[in-house]
Amino acid sequence: MDAVSPITDPATLWRLGHMIDAHAETAPGSTALIVGDQRRRITYADLAGLVVDHCAALLSRGLQSGDVVALRSSNSIEFVVALLSAARADLVVATLDPALPWTERQARMDRVGARVVLTDARRPDPVGGEADCPEWCLQITTSGAKPEMRLLAPDPGRDVASPLSGLTDDDALIMFTSGTTGSPKLVPWTHGNMAASIDGVASAYQLSPSDATVAAMPLFHGHGLIAAMLATLSTGGAVVLPARGRFSAHTFWDDLAVVGATWYTAVPTIHQILLERAPADRRGYRGRLRFIRSCSAPLSTATMRRMEAVFDAPVLAAYGMTETTHQASSVLLSDDERTRMQTVGTPTGLSVRIVDDKGITCPQGASGEIWLQGPGVVRGYLGDAAANATTFVDGWVRTGDLGVVDGNGCVAVQGRIKNQINRGGEKISPEHVEEILIAHPGLTEAAVFGVSDPLYGEHVGAIVVRRRGSDLDAAGLTSYCRQHLAPFEIPEQITFVDQLPLTAKGSVDRAKLADLVASR
Repeated sequence: MDAVSPITDPATLWRLGHMIDAHAETAPGSTALIVGDQRRRITYADLAGLVVDHCAALLSRGLQSGDVVALRSSNSIEFVVALLSAARADLVVATLDPALPWTERQARMDRVGARVVLTDARRPDPVGGEADCPEWCLQITTSGAKPEMRLLAPDPGRDVASPLSGLTDDDALIMFTSGTTGSPKLVPWTHGNMAASIDGVASAYQLSPSDATVAAMPLFHGHGLIAAMLATLSTGGAVVLPARGRFSAHTFWDDLAVVGATWYTAVPTIHQILLERAPADRRGYRGRLRFIRSCSAPLSTATMRRMEAVFDAPVLAAYGMTETTHQASSVLLSDDERTRMQTVGTPTGLSVRIVDDKGITCPQGASGEIWLQGPGVVRGYLGDAAANATTFVDGWVRTGDLGVVDGNGCVAVQGRIKNQINRGGEKISPEHVEEILIAHPGLTEAAVFGVSDPLYGEHVGAIVVRRRGSDLDAAGLTSYCRQHLAPFEIPEQITFVDQLPLTAKGSVDRAKLADLVASR
């Protein structure tokens, strides 16, 4: 194994593939990861050695600087090593959801021009399927005195996909937007974008080598990748990778304990699952977390208060999107209760404007579209000039979210512009109605959407999940809504389900709500 070289060029500090080198030098025996059923501790020296070895293996098999590779893996040590080693080899990585259907996976690899697929486990293609590029399977054994790696890598062969245009030497990753309203867009993350966002997360929460977390969010998505894994590793902390490679409410509490977690980050759905399914002895972990972070979807005030009571830790809302390399703003530990409960805090390394529908900046306290600018904002989408023209304006990204900024510079997000319901000219925020519904003690989750109406154009529909043991029905919920909502905001169509449809990152899949109601 090659030794990890000291960092002498300051610019190297901004390269993803070298981000753990300094920790491997100064604190080689510190825990970087805890992995596997046996909860094996992987030190920074061990992790750095695996990254150097895998980087050499990738280059020795014919990959070259600037090549695009796909990464399809669970939340495993293989994911971490493959990502950092590919970045160290100056490859561009496109992360894939491991659960993607074969046809969608192939379509995405073709779009980015991937030469190979890096994976932690071979997954059989359907009968008759023919992969467009080879799978390189990384296997890391952690049962011995030191972790060992093996790369099963056939010849990459010819380039079967057209090279992706528009990439630069500073590009590290290609991320896919959610794609719930069409084909997902390709978002290039540069090393500089990622460094700025990671620093924003680390600074906002004052992360240090004494911090540790559990990777509850999928690492192929920006939330889990930037906030949970990379921000922690960049500051010398420790990350638990769930034994099954994904979030499990059954093992989560043990994972918190084994690493002595000081914080965790997740979407509201996961927070809600933990509240509903936590073991009776969960209070043994009360007071051990410095904070809990919530991002990627709105968290209701009612859920936030329940979480703080159970965990005895402040819940800090954050706000961001793929186009801002994840985090754009966050509530801080020093913020007061009003800021914590009613806003997503102040921008972390970015500038914010609130803009009306004529493109004019709104006065303080006025509602409009949230625009963001700064080093975390990407340069645009790859190969989509039309979307770039409408989304990016003079270095600002139009988020598509409604919001306001108060006198302290705190941002309050009021919902997605495209999700607004227009009932006879009355504009209704689904997120506001959801906030009211979730506050009902008989519900755990709610999703609100517009339903076609011959008289009003649209009326309000709601899909809700009962709390265990609740006998709440539509009449009871409607009666409750009359006390807390304006008449035009009250859902006219209420559907009870066992669970809401979710996207891969765990937020509500609004594109499927109407279909779910129609199928019942």
